[in-house]
Amino acid sequence: RERVRAMFYHAYEHYLESAFPYDELRPLTCDGQDTWGSFSLTLIDALDTLLILGNVSEFQRVVNVLQEGVDFDIDVNASVFETNIRVVGGLLSAHLLSKKAGVEVEVGWPCAGPLLRMAEEAARKLLPAFQTPTGMPYGTVNLLHGVNPGETPVTCTAGIGTFIVEFATLSHLTGDPVFEDVARKALKALWKNRSDIGLVGNHIDVLTAKWVAQDAGIGAGVDSYFEYLVKGAILLQDKELMSMFLEYNKAIKNYTKFDDWYLWVQMYKGTVSMPVFQSLEAYWPGLQSLIGDLDNAMRTFLNYYTVWKQFGGLPEFYNIPQGYTVEKREGYPLRPELIESAMYLYRATRDPTLLELGRDAVESIEKISKVDCGFATIKDLRDHRLDNRMESFFLAETVKYLYLLFDPDNFIHNDGSDFDVVLTPYGECILNAGGYIFNTEAHPIDPAALHCCRKRKEEQWEVEDLMREFYSLKRNKKFILKRASDHGEGESTQDSADTSSESAGEKRNSKKNTHSLLSCPSQSFNSKLAVLGQVFLDNS
Repeated sequence: RERVRAMFYHAYEHYLESAFPYDELRPLTCDGQDTWGSFSLTLIDALDTLLILGNVSEFQRVVNVLQEGVDFDIDVNASVFETNIRVVGGLLSAHLLSKKAGVEVEVGWPCAGPLLRMAEEAARKLLPAFQTPTGMPYGTVNLLHGVNPGETPVTCTAGIGTFIVEFATLSHLTGDPVFEDVARKALKALWKNRSDIGLVGNHIDVLTAKWVAQDAGIGAGVDSYFEYLVKGAILLQDKELMSMFLEYNKAIKNYTKFDDWYLWVQMYKGTVSMPVFQSLEAYWPGLQSLIGDLDNAMRTFLNYYTVWKQFGGLPEFYNIPQGYTVEKREGYPLRPELIESAMYLYRATRDPTLLELGRDAVESIEKISKVDCGFATIKDLRDHRLDNRMESFFLAETVKYLYLLFDPDNFIHNDGSDFDVVLTPYGECILNAGGYIFNTEAHPIDPAALHCCRKRKEEQWEVEDLMREFYSLKRNKKFILKRASDHGEGESTQDSADTSSESAGEKRNSKKNTHSLLSCPSQSFNSKLAVLGQVFLDNS
């Protein structure tokens, strides 16, 4: 664990010294470059890792730096997918962890705050990409002008289906449903366009919904779509998303799985198109552990671990029948996926083999990749040539998962025995009780936070019902007195007025009583008021 901590600071300090405010460090030349949009990306990506390592003072400093220095009103073409997982995800996670990090939060947190506003601003810049006939987004958007007129309509499956974790969190915290709505629409469009044998391809035209690349598998171009069906289902307690994944899982097992490896197949016929393992697929055992399929997860993990031991890292592509790398795909850019799976599986099984993988990863990365100015991408695992790049996910994911593998008492692993009670404008709220959902860039989202800011509509209805009832009684009272003086009657009018206000209340109540599986029914508004002073309605 201490070696992992030292790795983090070797990379982080050199980024600050040599590359900030650029997106990424170039470790061979000790300078920086913008890669994904000029957001000081490594700083945003590393922010929650700082807190996981226990560095609250640097977390607080970086929060201030980001508030002052990051601007999304820039004429830059940005990847919709990457901006979401790295920037929106990183800011949301840091926002939800900021109180724990000793940041002085504003009134109304976690339903308000500067990092939340930044996350919302970044996400709004991505919304124009979703304005397509299918609801599936373009892959690239200009942050100032929206989608460029000549933009290609071909997007990869993961670039369409990897929004629900961040966008649903945003909607729940801000009260604006637009983010969750577009994310769900995109997910469902992919589901609707799966093949007859239940598989999805790699790239699709978002205007016509025609599949352009018809290779089906669990790796690059598809991977985080499956991941977000599971994580979205857990985060939102959504049975529909989980049942979609379980259907896909059956088709994946039927058509792509051979001897605990997963191959690439033609999405309509199921015939093998590429007998290749991609390093990005190494997230799959971790995902299987989340649905409780530990035996299959362990067997596949051990296959992938044999490849790691063969090369001291996972090549981007590995030819399974030949047992060797694929030409021009021999590199290892310090990806986290196998370590991520080890972390999940170790939490579930405590199998020491998983710690061995962690140790091997530390040894390999230090021995092959460490240079004076940080850690460099390995261009070729056969001869250990290096490339002049350190991706921001190295600090966001690789180091974080390694550290969490070796730190069983970290607050991230909280089992619910420890928690904070926060008072929000919408009532009391439980936070930091564990059960964190990592987005696909390893930014942890506290699922309990989604229930902190949701009562506003319910309570608004309560107030409306009370007011309606109060004013209808006053109005009816005047009306009844008038009728009584005119005709000497009035009972039937009173009855109909009561039933109309009751039926309005019932409609509201039918909406209000659909509570999420995770939330307790909120105390009714009038009983809260009754604590301060009894509410009297004049029924006489």
